[in-house]
Amino acid sequence: MNINDLENTLKENLKNKTKEFKRVFHGRGNFYEKFSFLTIDSIDNILFTVFFEEIEKEVEEELLKLLESIYEEYDFECLILQRRYLNGGENEVLKGVLPKQTQAIEHGLKYQLNFLNKNIGYFADMKKGREFISSVCKGKNVLNLFSYTCAFSVASINAGAKQVVNVDMAKNALNTGRENHSINALDLKKVKFLPFNILKSWSKIRKFAPYDIIIIDPPSFQKGSFAATKDYRKIIRKLDELASKECVVLSCLNAPELDSNFIKELFKEEASSFRFIRKIDNLSTFPTDNEERSLKNLVFEKA
Repeated sequence: MNINDLENTLKENLKNKTKEFKRVFHGRGNFYEKFSFLTIDSIDNILFTVFFEEIEKEVEEELLKLLESIYEEYDFECLILQRRYLNGGENEVLKGVLPKQTQAIEHGLKYQLNFLNKNIGYFADMKKGREFISSVCKGKNVLNLFSYTCAFSVASINAGAKQVVNVDMAKNALNTGRENHSINALDLKKVKFLPFNILKSWSKIRKFAPYDIIIIDPPSFQKGSFAATKDYRKIIRKLDELASKECVVLSCLNAPELDSNFIKELFKEEASSFRFIRKIDNLSTFPTDNEERSLKNLVFEKA
């Protein structure tokens, strides 16, 4: 793929541009080797680009020229570049003005964004996971572990969940989660926000059990708090204490060095009462040359 191919890809993916979030180019996962450092998103009227690696000056100049052209042709109001390879991954406004309130829209639901952070508050690649939970959560008691800004909770309450218990040690993320429910006019009486370290707070989490649906969506590694290789097992080990008789678990993993079998084996060893049902397909807008190195969403059900 060369710069002309990239331009054609962007124009094809922006043909039916709407306010909804859309990844218009995904170079991660080595599917497009020359542009494996690059992602480009259409977020309402924001064109958001991320460089994951430092690139040659000539290549960067050529890319920025193309992005400015796309920005103007498709009537974006703000062009943002994040250099994720820098400490902090600062976001730079290259064109236009960043609105005071920015939101990602998915199936009509709004999610607050914060372009002061490296992680802006919304993970687009989890869309299929949220769709699955929405399809099974009506009237259910849902536990959302590692909830971050509570996107699963918003989707669940919107789809008729009886209650959602969100647990995350980041209080600021949970505050954004409250805002996400409020801006969508969702009933906060049905939602709990627990600002705890999950691995040290099982008694508090059990207080609202049994859970009909449990979502496990941890970071693959977070210094000082969670490492999938040693800590994921501790979560799986607690499932029988938390689960209702027909509990459904969505077990998520985004560590490229660990495959689906890593999770399946943990369930066999630590939660044998659950059986594997299926792996949820990833979005076609996030192509990869190896599905097992990308996001893995596995569904288990209590037997």
